[in-house]
Amino acid sequence: MSDLPACPKCRSALAYEDGSMLVCPECAHEWVAGAAPAAVVAAGEPGLVVRDAFGTVLADGDSVTVLKDLKLRGGGGVVKVGTRVRAIRLVEGDHGIDCKIDGFGAMALKSEFVKKA
Repeated sequence: MSDLPACPKCRSALAYEDGSMLVCPECAHEWVAGAAPAAVVAAGEPGLVVRDAFGTVLADGDSVTVLKDLKLRGGGGVVKVGTRVRAIRLVEGDHGIDCKIDGFGAMALKSEFVKKA
């Protein structure tokens, strides 16, 4: 059996080495071998860290500005550069921000396309 540690995110025992990194094939989480495991934190709890495009830490309730035209799936239009989004909510996952945008409704944004206002 393998002596590699279990994935700190999903606890899968199927982790494998990729260079100096360890990778979980079930949740695609990557971490450095031998590093202290990051705490797994539920959304909204202290410890969930989401950063904007410039590295500023975001928090629930912050306002952000969109940095790039974002095409919406399903022919919903385009969220233009400079659109201000108020009262964001941080969540786990590949899209770290849940919000409501006037004229578009509820959606999820990636933090790499916004800056803290």
